[in-house]
Amino acid sequence: MDRVAHFEIAVDDKEKAKAFYADVFGWQIMDVPVQMGGGTGTYTTAMTTPTDPQTMQPTEPGGINGAIIERTGQINAPVITVYVDSIDECLQKVTAAGGTVLAGRQEIPGMGAYGYLTDVSGNVIGLWESAS
Repeated sequence: MDRVAHFEIAVDDKEKAKAFYADVFGWQIMDVPVQMGGGTGTYTTAMTTPTDPQTMQPTEPGGINGAIIERTGQINAPVITVYVDSIDECLQKVTAAGGTVLAGRQEIPGMGAYGYLTDVSGNVIGLWESAS
């Protein structure tokens, strides 16, 4: 059984949203430089639970952390991300079950890979495959 790994909250004004989630929920918000999609960018993490600094995984059972991302045409609402053993195999299952691939496998060096799909109701779901 694959479990929820992460969440992303799509926003129009990232600076305003960062202040909101820090002030209201006490989340630790941090911009992290990352290499993805063949370039360098910034990913805004939202730490909601204690995290191991080595693995960047939550230390509390069942805890998940997330991110604040800019709203796009395809990703315009909160997204849950699910751990999978193989993004490629999962995306094959998605299309066979009537879903749609929004973004195939995207590597983040040293960390893993991600992808996005829509389910049969049009909900966007993220996928995460950890690096070996």
